[in-house]
Formats: sequence, C-alpha cells, structure tokens
Amino acid sequence: MSSNGYAAWMAQIQQRTELALERVLPPAQIAPQRLHAAMRYAVLGGGKRVRPLLVHAAGLISQAAPARLDVAACAVELIHGYSLVHDDLPCMDDDSLRRGKPTVHVEYDEATALLVGDALQSLAFQVLAGDLAGADAAAQVSMLHLLAQAAGSRGMAGGQALDLASVGQTLSPEDLEFMHVHKTGALIRASVLLGARCGEGVDAAALAHLDRYACAAGLLFQVVDDILDCSASTATLGKTAGKDQLHDKPTYVSLLGLARAREFAAELHARARESLAALGGRAERLADLTDFIARREF
Repeated sequence: MSSNGYAAWMAQIQQRTELALERVLPPAQIAPQRLHAAMRYAVLGGGKRVRPLLVHAAGLISQAAPARLDVAACAVELIHGYSLVHDDLPCMDDDSLRRGKPTVHVEYDEATALLVGDALQSLAFQVLAGDLAGADAAAQVSMLHLLAQAAGSRGMAGGQALDLASVGQTLSPEDLEFMHVHKTGALIRASVLLGARCGEGVDAAALAHLDRYACAAGLLFQVVDDILDCSASTATLGKTAGKDQLHDKPTYVSLLGLARAREFAAELHARARESLAALGGRAERLADLTDFIARREF
C-alpha cells in the first residue's frame, strides 16, 4: 500500500464523513426520539467508511469541491447503513452483532429497526437532492437516478433477493458473480461514479475507466468478505464469523475453495489497478483504496 500520505488522508476523510453524518442525521432529542436515536446508533461511530472514501478518492480525479463530496458520501453511507440494518433482521440474515455492537433490532426492537432502515433510505435521497454546493440541476438529477438504481431491484435490493433465494443452492461462477455485482458491487460502483460526477472535466473515456475499476473493486470487496467470513474471528470482523457456512450460503470460498478464492482476489486486485493506469497520478488514492480492500486481514 502506498505510504505517500494515504493513512493521513484516510483518517481525514473518515473524520469529515463522521462529522457530516452527525449534521445530516436528526438529533436524538427531536421527536420521534427513539427512532432518531436508533438511526444515529446504526450509522455513527462504526465502520471503515469505504464507500465515502471511494467518493472522495474519485472526486480527486474530477477536482470536485469537498463540500459536494461530503453530500454524496453521506448519501451512499446512509444507503449502506440502511442495508445493514435490514440485512441483520431475523427475516433476512438474522444477525445479532454488527461493527462490534448489538445490531439495531437487538438493541432496540424489530419494528424500530425496520423503520430505521426506511428512514435512512429516504434521508439519503433528501440529502442528495438538497444543497450540492452549486451543482448543475441536471447533473444532480442524474446523480439521484444513479443512486436510486444502485439501491433498487436492479442493484443492491435485487442482489439481496438473489442472495436469500440462493441459500442451500450451488451456483455457477456466473450466477454468483451476477448476485454480488448487484448486492455489493452496485453501491460501490455508485460511490465511484458519484464522486467523479461531483466535479468537472471527466470525459467519457475517464468515466469508462472508472466504471471498469469500480466493477472490479466491488467484486474484490465481496470475495475478500467471503474469505474473511471463514478465516477471521468474530472479534476481528465485528460481526458473527462463519455465518455463511452455517446458513449454507454460496460464497466464493464454497465454490472455489479458500486457496483459489485468494487467487481470484489477487486477480481482481490487479484488474482494478490496471483500470486506473490511464488516469495517472489523479487516481493514486483509488489505487491505495484498492490495496486497502484487498489486504484486509485474511
């Protein structure tokens, strides 16, 4: 991983994202207090903020104003937060631990958790539809469309539906990739493209390189997740380890075996970095982030 200021840059973006989320989430003292407290519990003080980091890293390529990037970063992180709250529900993945603390439905209750997810999703679009620091209206509508598509039935929600339907099944490599391109990859792709669209002067060729990068990075993230689920501890993950195998869910490890899954991760890592080559030094932070995604503890 590059040592050229990456750790300091990452910490800075994580901190400014936390502060931005603090601002956009309703205060816990405002009615309905329990719902607002649970929303803040779900989003604040946890997670590596990979998607906001991708927004800001792609924004460096388009020389986007940091204030615009904060808005886009909050929007994608609120969508991500909603998806985690709903994924953890008993009717979905039924998990009791997330980011090292009880999941929302355990800390509060299932009805509150359902409403938290609903409210976080709507807040994401409220934030992105608001003040985008002077952005062109047509560009802002395009960004809203991009995020909506990434979150919906042709993106993350559709991928989750495929994931639930695949329990106990043996999927082909193509079907497994199709599922994860939607479930995990769609929001990662949206993060990169939203960051690029927050600025100016990114031509069609550069956007195509970024799109290829995002597709490889999104799949890489999932393959590494599958590896970690069977090789890392609950304490390391901050969520229950080994649940995929326990619930008989198809993963890259169950399909390929651990050694081949690691090789595939290395191939995706190389593919993602190669997609950035034409963008030069402007893509340094995206390259660093790719290393970070690939080299999480195995």
